[in-house]
Amino acid sequence: MLPNSKEQAARRKRGINVFVLLFGVLLIATFLTHVVPAGEYARVEVNGRNVVDPQSYKAIEQTPVSVFSLFSAIHTGMVDAGEIIFFVLIIGGAFGVLTATGAVDAFIRSLSKKLGNKEKWLIPIMMLFFAFAGAFTGMAEETLAYIPILVPLAVSLGFDVITGTAIVLVGASIGFTTAIMNPFTVGIAQGIAQLPIFSGIGYRIILFVIMYAVSVGFIYRYAMKVKKDRSLGFYGEGVAAFEQIAPTTDQPLSQTHKWVLICFLFNFVALIYGVLQFQWYITEISALFVILAIVITLISRMSADQLIESFMKGAAGMLTGALIIGLSRATLVVLGDGHVIDTLLFHASGMLHEIPPVLSAAGMYILQALIHFVVPSGSGQAALTMPIMAPLADLVGVTRQTAVLSFSLADGIGNIIFPTSGYFMAGLALAGIPWIRWAKWILPLILTQFGIGLVAVIIANWMHYGPF
Repeated sequence: MLPNSKEQAARRKRGINVFVLLFGVLLIATFLTHVVPAGEYARVEVNGRNVVDPQSYKAIEQTPVSVFSLFSAIHTGMVDAGEIIFFVLIIGGAFGVLTATGAVDAFIRSLSKKLGNKEKWLIPIMMLFFAFAGAFTGMAEETLAYIPILVPLAVSLGFDVITGTAIVLVGASIGFTTAIMNPFTVGIAQGIAQLPIFSGIGYRIILFVIMYAVSVGFIYRYAMKVKKDRSLGFYGEGVAAFEQIAPTTDQPLSQTHKWVLICFLFNFVALIYGVLQFQWYITEISALFVILAIVITLISRMSADQLIESFMKGAAGMLTGALIIGLSRATLVVLGDGHVIDTLLFHASGMLHEIPPVLSAAGMYILQALIHFVVPSGSGQAALTMPIMAPLADLVGVTRQTAVLSFSLADGIGNIIFPTSGYFMAGLALAGIPWIRWAKWILPLILTQFGIGLVAVIIANWMHYGPF
């Protein structure tokens, strides 16, 4: 937990409220149902999934959404997204139990201490840990707990506040961007697109390696320059602040912690096997994480009350994201009731048909990046955009897997530059780094990552990244 003063500073720097933005989108959607002609495509089943028949579009009678229906759509959206919402809450609850055992915190402290005299290895090894956490658990807000550990360590080794903060934020972002098995982005997006969950993992692993190498190289070069000339670094408020907020206890990595971490690792082995061998989906994955929570509770000898308390705390941490998913779905409910989604698809596909499919994929990627500025929640953006992007991909000759990749790459890269990203701004506030200072420093890396993502999307569609 951050001290109250830091919490308040973080809240002040979060800026635009995502719920206000989404409600504005909902109002715009309602307005569109009054001015955009209603129309619809016929849907046909192909290999077990519903796809749009591109030749079947027809205009139908206008069905504008009333003001009262606008507000009732919020509840309908929550209900429609219930499967995804409860999946997010259950996964969050399981992570809450894992956090309560102290195993992850002890592991990071132990690893940081071992690397204390090996500063050249600190950046690649710690970034790899956070990258794996982002790729497999969707670590985002949880990174805030580790900034107070890494920043003082980085400064003590001759680096600066930006280096310590970047190890955590950029590290987790690498994994979140490539989303090897991120249940909150790729998992949700693929489910909506009717793709096998976590399919296409091989290509995402390749992108993970590339993004990791580029990002580590960027931060390492900067850190070494600061180490040679401390006047090039940034120290600001962070050093003084961390003297007060850095944890005073140093919990060692116990045998119990090791068993908890082994179970956590085994959980992902079982998850991969179940998804590939038995086509597990949200329900089965949720069950697996509930089992994990119970097993690590027994190993760490937590009481039943502690299990429930930590599970509820973890689920509560995901409540904002869950509500964003529901509100995002409300927009789709309004557009669906007004029968304008297919009209928008019809005109969008008409414009995209004028350019090669490769550029259509690039256009989706750029559009997702712009949407991410307004909807910084990965799961919320997936719920908002994929019901439209998946059928649009079918219409313009782009694979659905490429459409999902366009979303996940654009979403992850924006998390460490856009001021609408709540946890990112909270991290900067915690470290005492002004957003302008951070933005100027990280912009070359962001542009490089965005370029890699653009090329990756183009190649993905060229090779018919699938299964479909």
